[in-house]
Amino acid sequence: MNESLSSRETSFLITEEPTPAKRYNLFLKRRLMFQKDKQSKDSIFFRDGIRQIDFVLSYVDDIKKEAEVKAERRKEFEQNLRKTGLELEIEDKTNSEDGRTYFVKIHAPWEVLVTYAEVLGIKMPIKESDIPRPEKIPFSFLLGPLKLARNVKHPHPEYFTAQFSRHRQELFLIDDQSSFFPSSTRNRIVYYILSRCPFGIEDGKKRFGIERLLNSNTYSSAYPLHDGQYWKPAEPPNPVNERYILFQNWARFSYFYKEQPLDLIRNYYGEKIGMYFVFLGFYTEMLFLAAVVGLACFVYGLLSMHSTTSSSEICDPKIGGQIIMCPLCDSTCDYWRLNSTCLASKFSHLFDNESTVFFAIFMGIWVTLFLEFWKQRQARLEYEWDLVDFEEEQQQLQLRPEFEAMCKHKKMNPVTKELEPYMPLYSRIPWYFLSGATVTLWMSLVIACMVAVIVYRLSVFATFSSFMESDASLKHVKSFLTPQITTSLTGSCLNFIVILILNFFYEKISAWITKMEIPRTYQEYESSLTLKMFLFQFVNFYSSCFYVAFFKGKIVGYPGKYTYLFNVWRSEECDPGGCLIELTTQLTIIMTGKQLFGNIKEAIYPLVLNWWRRRKARTNSEKLYSRWEQDHDLETFGSLGLFYEYLETVIQFGFVTLFVASFPLAPLLALLNNVIEIRVDAWKLTTQYRRPVAAKAHSIGVWQDILYGMTVISVASNAFIVAFTSDIIPRLVYYYAYSTNSSEPLKGYVNNSLSIFLIDDLPNRTAPSERRDFTTCRYRDYRYPPDHELKYFHNMQFWHVLAAKMTFIIVMEHVVFLVKFLLAWMIPDVSKDVLERIKREKLMTIKILHDFELKKLKENLRDGSNDFAKEVMIQENKAQLAKSTI
Repeated sequence: MNESLSSRETSFLITEEPTPAKRYNLFLKRRLMFQKDKQSKDSIFFRDGIRQIDFVLSYVDDIKKEAEVKAERRKEFEQNLRKTGLELEIEDKTNSEDGRTYFVKIHAPWEVLVTYAEVLGIKMPIKESDIPRPEKIPFSFLLGPLKLARNVKHPHPEYFTAQFSRHRQELFLIDDQSSFFPSSTRNRIVYYILSRCPFGIEDGKKRFGIERLLNSNTYSSAYPLHDGQYWKPAEPPNPVNERYILFQNWARFSYFYKEQPLDLIRNYYGEKIGMYFVFLGFYTEMLFLAAVVGLACFVYGLLSMHSTTSSSEICDPKIGGQIIMCPLCDSTCDYWRLNSTCLASKFSHLFDNESTVFFAIFMGIWVTLFLEFWKQRQARLEYEWDLVDFEEEQQQLQLRPEFEAMCKHKKMNPVTKELEPYMPLYSRIPWYFLSGATVTLWMSLVIACMVAVIVYRLSVFATFSSFMESDASLKHVKSFLTPQITTSLTGSCLNFIVILILNFFYEKISAWITKMEIPRTYQEYESSLTLKMFLFQFVNFYSSCFYVAFFKGKIVGYPGKYTYLFNVWRSEECDPGGCLIELTTQLTIIMTGKQLFGNIKEAIYPLVLNWWRRRKARTNSEKLYSRWEQDHDLETFGSLGLFYEYLETVIQFGFVTLFVASFPLAPLLALLNNVIEIRVDAWKLTTQYRRPVAAKAHSIGVWQDILYGMTVISVASNAFIVAFTSDIIPRLVYYYAYSTNSSEPLKGYVNNSLSIFLIDDLPNRTAPSERRDFTTCRYRDYRYPPDHELKYFHNMQFWHVLAAKMTFIIVMEHVVFLVKFLLAWMIPDVSKDVLERIKREKLMTIKILHDFELKKLKENLRDGSNDFAKEVMIQENKAQLAKSTI
């Protein structure tokens, strides 16, 4: 049997006969009632010290009107749990620390475990594997300090496995029934039963599942226990405390440079959480290469910063000091000299140099390598974690209680041939419209907030400009803090604050809207929420960067005929060195701020909540109350805990790939953040959260498709950034087509890139109030001078530069996409050695099963007729002959 078993089919496992275990429980309850104090406070066993606690339910007496209804539901639910074979032990509220909470401890005996292991198709070991682990890579001794001890990295040997069968228990390596099933498998089995156990009939419908009881506050919580306290190893008779081992080797910040104990994480938390940490670790490893190349590009820009011709000309008093620039705002702004932006032009060269093109192309190839190698890593993981033939978790495909409650129709399921709740499309359409309208409204609100920040930048620029010009004390500050940079910094910080506020409110609204859509299954719910949250956060976090990269300074106009926002505020201009430095500033503030805020929130939030819970208890010391109460007072990880972790990682991936041409240090910042993020997530999961229910997953799901989409967008966005935001293409056009100096081809580029404007042509409302002794000013554009018959129209060089930009975009995109497709074709999704291992394991498993069945058949035939035995032997010989021939 497999995990596609319907929730209704579980009823055949519930018998009406009371089990001996129930009578045994009642006997123990009376016999050991007064022996609780003799038991260790950190025990994970029933009072008899033998039966392990696999799950805990808690509830508080309700004094409201529904108290009797809830009590009846609990009574019925617990009776049905006992009928499935589970054993329950109830701790009275007088024994709890707060004196209010009841605890229901659940133990799954051997018969229940073997039955449901077969139902769920859980694979268990049948023989130790003879396939050696992958050989060490060359120079692996250099990575010695990064390695974990072998018994931590691989706590158990590798085995050949097969789906468990209770009728073939002798086949499996069962040394000790109490430890054969790991604790993660035990809590997964118990949760499977809890999620399908009925608790009565209400409104003519059969009600079942612990989730519905939690939603109605019939129970306040349901959770599996941690192995023990994280700061000390287990004491007999408790089993090995894997939580302690994880804390010592994984969840400590002093181990930030160490590899992760992935097998141990999988054994303790399950494959779904394990898959997240594998992905985060692999992504961090791949970032190392991108960070090294990005740092090299930054160092190149740093070393060549003082020797670049453009910056030298801008800073030269005889060149940049003699160029008078047109006012940057109307009336209040004065004319200014180009060399006032000397320091800004040098900083701009750090990120806008010859290496920019190389790094943009490199990152286009890097993202392909990352995704292709991740597919290989994922395939290897499927083999190592026995997920090759895995089907989607049944609890993800289970009908949501909210869906069933809202359904008034039933429809025949073509697979199970049973009537199931059904909601016609016309009933959902209004909610779909509301959902779409809400998402559109909030995305429009993001755009509106971005426009408001732009208006802020436009309105305060004049203030900063006039203030910094008039205040003599700011003379030294002006050399590195120009009005443009000041406006950009304050605008970016304001934009980041707006992003966080919008994000906080939208998270609440998107969850509510998704519930209103009434998704049928938990998987549909998560997919719908993923789409809404990602679309919003994509617009929220990236819209300001897209504005600076592709719109700012592109539709400015020229002196005397500027374009205006809402006919009031003059459009923003780029610095004479281009807008790339402003894009870098915006990206740095938002990316760094988000990462710092996220890590602080993840570390502080559960710590404060847990502290407050303990403060409300009678004592502050965790050491003085029972294991189940300690875990009860921890924060809940929640079904969407991993969703937000993946979302955070994918948004960071966007910063690293979409705008990386403007900020080659982005991969380095992401790398440093992820090194901390892994330990923060490990620490909070191990010390501050209840143990999540183990769940299986064979991939990162829909996030992989989102990553593929972002890689395609990143190629186009980086090509446009290099072409339209960077100054590299205009410099190349001047270098090859317009330079007249063969020894220094870029000499004169600054003067060539600035057009001339006659001051007398400025309208009175925009011209500065004071008259000057010069007649012309300069502005950044390629236009004819005032003495030309086509004055102020775009000149031929403008069209040459534009053609070069478009050509570069087309060439770069085609080259990168060609390399991407070639790499995707050359790198197989599953490596050759993994394919061979899968085939070897399948062959050995079939052989072991065949030998076992044959041996069993021979034993059964010993007392049978000789003729029948001979016939069987003939057939066996034929089969072996055919096999050897093949």
